[in-house]
Amino acid sequence: MDLGIAGRTAIVCASSKGLGKGCAAALAEAGCRVIINGRDADSLQATRAELSVLGGEIVAVVADVGTPEGRAALLEAVGTVDILVNNNAGPPFKDFREIDDEAMLKGINANMLTPIALIRAVIDGMAERRFGRIVNITSSSVKSPIAGLDLSSGARAGLTAFVAGIARTVADRNVTINGILPGSFDTDRLKGGFERTARNEGISIEEAKQRAADRIPAKRFGTPDEFGALCAFLCSTQASYITGQSILIDGGNVNATF
Repeated sequence: MDLGIAGRTAIVCASSKGLGKGCAAALAEAGCRVIINGRDADSLQATRAELSVLGGEIVAVVADVGTPEGRAALLEAVGTVDILVNNNAGPPFKDFREIDDEAMLKGINANMLTPIALIRAVIDGMAERRFGRIVNITSSSVKSPIAGLDLSSGARAGLTAFVAGIARTVADRNVTINGILPGSFDTDRLKGGFERTARNEGISIEEAKQRAADRIPAKRFGTPDEFGALCAFLCSTQASYITGQSILIDGGNVNATF
């Protein structure tokens, strides 16, 4: 399906690997000029080389989007922004009693304040041009809490609530804001969880992985390509009537009717 966004310029934050990379790949295949971002120059350049064969132009910007300087560098490299995909690493798994104030503020900055700052920087231009797509990558834990990921869940839930009203103020100018809530995807972050479970329970990493997969109704983990396809659709012309929504993609793991 032609998504109608060929030639559009997209920023995909934290896109050298994982879900961000999946989104960047899908947008490149749709013909977008994609600005990818990460903190490790070698990893980012490898991703750029890999994605460059997909169609759209790929521009790599080494920067930490969690800092004002990093966001400025990203925006200066772009010019007009038609699509913004907000993504950032979440705080590590930790009991909330062990999270000090500094770590708390760092998590809120990375997963709530940084996306809001980028939205603020691009949304008026999108509204003036009467096209804009903003996708916030959050987590299924926004809907179904996971003990130990309380800081990540809280910050991402705060972002979700913050942008809910904003989305309604720009919908009439063809600007949409939606969130994608991933469950368990085959990424480095998930692999780290298997290693922790294996250590804590005295089992092999493969057994920890299989147990986790078996708990999901789909009996498997999602792939970054599947995630990217959903992101690209939400950025399409066909998705212009979808806004202010939080869309689960988790293999049916969150057991809820709505």
